[in-house]
Amino acid sequence: MGSAAGVFGTPLAFVTSSPSGHQYELIHGDERAVVVELGAGLREYGTDLVPIVDGYARDQECDGSRGQLLIPWPNRIADATYHFAGSAFRLPVTEPRTGCAIHGLTHSMPWQLVDHAAASVTLGLDLAPQEGYPFHLELRATYSLAENGLSVRVSATNRGDAACPFGAGAHPYVRLAGSALVDSALLHVPADATLEADARGIPTGAERSVDGTDFDFRSPRPIGSLVLDTAFTRLRAGDDGNTRIALTSPDGRHGVVVWLDRSHGHVMIYSGDTLPDVTRRRRGLAIEPMTCAPDAFNSGAGLIVLQPGEAHVSTWGIAAF
Repeated sequence: MGSAAGVFGTPLAFVTSSPSGHQYELIHGDERAVVVELGAGLREYGTDLVPIVDGYARDQECDGSRGQLLIPWPNRIADATYHFAGSAFRLPVTEPRTGCAIHGLTHSMPWQLVDHAAASVTLGLDLAPQEGYPFHLELRATYSLAENGLSVRVSATNRGDAACPFGAGAHPYVRLAGSALVDSALLHVPADATLEADARGIPTGAERSVDGTDFDFRSPRPIGSLVLDTAFTRLRAGDDGNTRIALTSPDGRHGVVVWLDRSHGHVMIYSGDTLPDVTRRRRGLAIEPMTCAPDAFNSGAGLIVLQPGEAHVSTWGIAAF
């Protein structure tokens, strides 16, 4: 266990004065990332010259779910209720505007340090049974920096004596150096369909082909003024099994890729138009890997059911080019 100071100055490990708790600094070459105790979230990632994610300062609270892990479900559960294995469950309403439970349970919990090296950190959480989710999960999140950028490995093991519903996601906002807004950026989303959703963002159950729609980003094109709060599916993976979503400068000379392995069958793209802080709207683009669809606890779309003792592992990452 340790920390690295490098060219970025004082190590951030064990700083407790931040609203997000202990700060764990990772350094590899000119890359730097900061992972936080609260929710095992990603607060910063970039090089010594430019930021790659649109994060938040050490003395600020996380807003807009920036960099958070979304466990044990991503996005919303309609009416904060669901049925599983013949029983009904009611979760706390965490989004009063829609009456939904949003983005899981773990983002407001302190995760414990498991291991910390110069370019990686592993945090863990024992998610005990609680209101609306009476299941027991052992969670691990490992952030690593290498030549190919940042990778994030999330594992969940069912430590209970009954099967449990599970999903995982993440909420990084990526940005381009020198661009105030995402409007002029080129977006590439290799996905053949979107999920039709109601006004609350809850899928109706219908998939819509992107053919002929404003959401066809299978070839890179400018985002323009398009408002995105959209779940994409039928993702096209590369030969290595990873799907790559790219945000590129208008001249195509530099950009950011968010990649996700085959365990992620969906991705949410959010342009930030409803963020409470109007100065942050459309400044970064949230590209959110998801192992299941929004409201999967009700629809079953991509839902993972973990048997006692069973584990699930998902991996995603970010790279600049």
